[in-house]
Amino acid sequence: MNHKTPEIFRCFVVLHVFEEIYSPVQKINLHPLSNLFIKRDDLIDPYISGNKWRKLKYILQKAKAQHKPHLVTFGGAYSNHLVATAAAAARSGLKATAFVRGEEVKNEMLLICSLYGMELIFTDRESYKNKSELYQKYYGSNDDTYFIDEGGASAEAVTGCGEIITELKDTYDHIFVAAGTGTTAAGLLKGIQEQGLNTKLHAIPVLKGGGFIADEIARYTEISNHLILHTDYHFGGYAKTTPELVAFIKKFTSATGVLIDPVYTSKMFFAIIDLCAQNQILSTDKILAIHTGGLLGLLGMKEKF
Repeated sequence: MNHKTPEIFRCFVVLHVFEEIYSPVQKINLHPLSNLFIKRDDLIDPYISGNKWRKLKYILQKAKAQHKPHLVTFGGAYSNHLVATAAAAARSGLKATAFVRGEEVKNEMLLICSLYGMELIFTDRESYKNKSELYQKYYGSNDDTYFIDEGGASAEAVTGCGEIITELKDTYDHIFVAAGTGTTAAGLLKGIQEQGLNTKLHAIPVLKGGGFIADEIARYTEISNHLILHTDYHFGGYAKTTPELVAFIKKFTSATGVLIDPVYTSKMFFAIIDLCAQNQILSTDKILAIHTGGLLGLLGMKEKF
């Protein structure tokens, strides 16, 4: 049987992926916090999720302006960034390749990446440490490719994340965000500074030894007394959990109806409640938590639940 290509695939239409989108702010009732609000960036898109959407917004604009149709990036086997990049590339008419850290595996996240057309290059952990060298080895002589660092870390990503502040209609005593690369926190801090706000930004590193986040933020904006790092809420390190954290996720989600992930947002919300219990923040203070999405990360930890 001779199958013909459907006409829909012959007439390719590029979607406008990054049109202006404003995520809602939702107030939740969570004892003892009486003024806790969530910026629901997790609702922006199911695959280009939360801060990933904001990070990629200007990266893709720059790639297109430079006429580079091939995005090359990096991440682990359960990376939300890889899924987001794959989806954004497919919707924008671009090609995408990812260097995936570690041995070859098949999982739900990489399945989604593959369905979106992303090429996956599995890379041993030692080689993966030098991403610039990997990129040069495979694509150094190719003018069509655009390098995107792990997690989307870049000045363009900082600009995109900074727009969270300009979207806010109210002011807050405290803004909380989980931090992996520090890019989102840098954007928020820069936005707070540019708007002249008195808000305190609390960054919750999700990696052990997260003090380096301050150095990463300083690459993009001046460190000021607006920023407070809380480095004791990593629960063992990146993508690590404990029974206490898993129990917290279940209780928080059932009590609020807001789904949170084990890698980022659960650690942030745990920190908020714990800091309130320690009277480091007042239960009556107006608090905004940035929900950075990443809910597909639950798939990599389903056995813990």
